[in-house]
Parts: sequence; C-alpha cells; structure tokens
Amino acid sequence: MKGRKTDPCGIEHQEVAHGERRRDARRKRASRALRAALLMLVAGGVVQGAPATEQDRHLLDGRVTQQSVAETICRPGYADAVSPSLDEVMAHKDRLLAARGIDPDNGADYALDRRVPVVLGGSPDAPENFDLLPWAGRGGERRKTLLATRLKRCVCAGRISLADAQSTIAGNWTRQYGRIARMSCEGGSLDSDAAGHDDDGS
Repeated sequence: MKGRKTDPCGIEHQEVAHGERRRDARRKRASRALRAALLMLVAGGVVQGAPATEQDRHLLDGRVTQQSVAETICRPGYADAVSPSLDEVMAHKDRLLAARGIDPDNGADYALDRRVPVVLGGSPDAPENFDLLPWAGRGGERRKTLLATRLKRCVCAGRISLADAQSTIAGNWTRQYGRIARMSCEGGSLDSDAAGHDDDGS
C-alpha cells in the first residue's frame, strides 16, 4: 500500500500522551470540586456552628466559662448584678436608634438587644454586643428572650454546653427556635433575671 508508513510506536506514544492528558484533566476537575466542597463546608461551619468565642470574643464576658457557670449565670441575680445602669442602657439604645435613622418617637417599638445575652455569658456592656431588635415578630426580642431563657436552663442543667448555647443565640437563632423550645431541660435553675427586663436585652 502506497502512502505514509504507519509507525506503531509513534501511534502508541500519541495514545499514551492523549490518555495522560485526559487523566490530568479529570484530576484537575476533581481537585477543583473538592476545594469547592471544602470551602462550602468551612463556610457552613462558620455560619451555623462556630462558637461565639470564635466569632467575636468582644461579645463575651470573660468571667463566664463552662467551669464558672454555677457561680455566674446559674446564680440567681447574676445578670442584674453585672448589668450597667438603666441610664447607660438607654444611652446605648439612643445611639443605635440615631445611627440607624429611627425616629426616637418610634423607639418604644425596639428593644436594646445583646447579641449574646448576659444570661448566656454575653458581655453586659461591650458596644459590639449591643444591637436593636423589634419587640414583636419571629425575629423579635420577646422570642429571643424566651430562647435565651431555655438555653440558660439547659446549660445550668448540664444538657448543653455554654459554647453551644452561645453559638445558637449568636447565630441564626430563629431557625433553631422550634428545636430549642421543645427541649426538656428540667433540673436547671431558672431565676427571675433569665426572663430579661424591659430593655436591657439580658
């Protein structure tokens, strides 16, 4: 047969090289997919499960640890004892209302919230821990206070850790509300300051 002669070795080398390129491409695609999956897992962990201590230490009261809960948040009257005066609390609220452009006449519709409540080891006076929440609604202060009360009861009963309680309340707590509200944490102390007061967000 006329024409170019076939070089079996050359064809074999080309096929090997082509096969290696395909394997390299598959490995690169798999590596990219794995990196993307890991990034999603890390991001999900930060948003949903990271303890408040890792999110922002400024939100927390250094006196409250897992080892000290019996002498701090589980002791009756603790939140009242460490919280600033009502005048200081209202000054914080007024500053936040002004910063968010909310008319002071509408201030009664909002509570001065603490991202991590004092009854769960949140800082009683750190500016970073203060926020504004409406009183009413699914994401309002009344529901958050009820959740904080239940979480405190569970921490004091030894049913959940302080870090888990802080992570829940500092994260997307509205999604956790139903699950926590159904938890049974009988046996923990629940004192009057766990229910919170008018505007102190505890």
